[in-house]
Amino acid sequence: MTPPPAGQPGHGSTAFLRNQPIRIVDGRMEGGYTGMYELICPSCGDHPYLDYSEVSPRLQRLRGPRTLEAILAVYHEHLGPCCPDEDSAGSSAWSAEAGGNDPGDGNSGTTR
Repeated sequence: MTPPPAGQPGHGSTAFLRNQPIRIVDGRMEGGYTGMYELICPSCGDHPYLDYSEVSPRLQRLRGPRTLEAILAVYHEHLGPCCPDEDSAGSSAWSAEAGGNDPGDGNSGTTR
């Protein structure tokens, strides 16, 4: 399966969030953090050891910086749907409403 184009939703678990460092010198964070957050996506060509000023304008737009609330929204949008087979209500085959037993509850397949 071909990954989605860079900067588009649907990337796997390679993307991650981090506190934005004040600067990165020789791959090391220096000077503390800005209080903002960045989205780093290696699948899009970004690298966590590069300073914000060292990545392309396209990656800078993806990276941020953003507030925590904003970066979480961008992160979820960038990853795309995690469970394409799940219905829009988010129910699963193991839901209590469906009468299913959770396989992790130790009671799977038993009657009470």
